Amino acid sequence: MKASEINIKWKELQEKIAQDFDSEIPDLKVILFLIGVQELGKGPGKFSKRQKEELMHIATCRLLSEMGFYELEGIDQDGWPHWKLVKQIPAYVGLEQEMLLRSLAINYFADIYE
Repeated sequence: MKASEINIKWKELQEKIAQDFDSEIPDLKVILFLIGVQELGKGPGKFSKRQKEELMHIATCRLLSEMGFYELEGIDQDGWPHWKLVKQIPAYVGLEQEMLLRSLAINYFADIYE
């Protein structure tokens, strides 16, 4: 996807999520949090700051698994997924990294919103 196409689809995704949750336009961190909650599979709940960070990490691993960087290692006794790095991630910088994650998040939500 070209950057301009990613930006258009990203805005559409943000608007759909904001509408579904009757909330403000979410940024990348919020969308990663939502993906993490989805991947955890326990539904909405109260999470500590540390757990929120772990949920965003789960989401990042899940998204990057689509490119072969991570694979699911297993689920721990508390039901939390654990991912292992299987291929070195290139050193993306700032906006490049954000555009990649946006593109992968767009694909993640494609089945839900299309």
